[in-house]
Amino acid sequence: MAKTFARDIVNAAWRAQVLIPAFNTPYLPVMAPTVRALRDARCFGLIAVARPEWTKFQAHSIRHVRDEYERVKDERFTRLHLDHVPVIDEDDLEVDWRPILADALRLGYESVMIDASRLPLDANIAVTREVVEMARAYNVPVEAELGAILGHGEGPLPPYEELFASRKGFTDPDEARRFVAETGADWLSVAFGSVHGAISAARKHEKKVAARLDIEHLDRLSAVTGVPLVLHGGTGIPKAYVLQAARHGIAKINIAAATRQAYESHLQESVEAAQQAVYETAMRILCEDLDLQNTIGRLPV
Repeated sequence: MAKTFARDIVNAAWRAQVLIPAFNTPYLPVMAPTVRALRDARCFGLIAVARPEWTKFQAHSIRHVRDEYERVKDERFTRLHLDHVPVIDEDDLEVDWRPILADALRLGYESVMIDASRLPLDANIAVTREVVEMARAYNVPVEAELGAILGHGEGPLPPYEELFASRKGFTDPDEARRFVAETGADWLSVAFGSVHGAISAARKHEKKVAARLDIEHLDRLSAVTGVPLVLHGGTGIPKAYVLQAARHGIAKINIAAATRQAYESHLQESVEAAQQAVYETAMRILCEDLDLQNTIGRLPV
């Protein structure tokens, strides 16, 4: 029986209003307990790695992540996703992004993300369109980002309530309509209230802000784009907001800080203890926070 493509799974989830969690891999031993949690919860998820996880943590490289995925994967419940590859990174440095995307496609990553959101709109469109054309030869879907989801930078965030009230960085609906039409991006990461977990050495252990989501703004984005939307910075958002977002256009939610901090906080005991903490955290997220237990039957995996 042929394996279902990641694009088809996410599209089906979007239509069924079933969230697809994408669990990031800052340390390779995090992956096995995450796959086990997805299998035990009987729900589908993406195993993901973002560039900061091999530059600032210990994912090592996209090849190391691919190799570990091949060792522990369960294709009844998982696919491999390349998360944030920025054009301008969290330190405001230019990234040589083309070879990273090309390597991932050759290595068999089943979906990829280009993040040109720090560029002006026209440049973001041009870069994203180029990646869509690269990925088309592999039948691999492309995620892009429009708007500013804050939190990865070195300095402290402004007070969250000030950010939310000002709608600073929120994705503009008119820009989103044009962006999807001109790029052909399959999935779009949008900003409507969430923030990333800190990754700088000084702040990576901080508890995340309990962010809120502007569901009315999400509705406007969903109406004009017509593609599955993605919620980055999923850790720490109250459950009611997240489940509501799934009913209003969000198909994929990224989870990084919760499982990373669980691993780090138990690592002094042993790697096994840290892995067990990741498993328990992932199970709580899947079964209690996201209500995804036993949803695999609703997707064409």
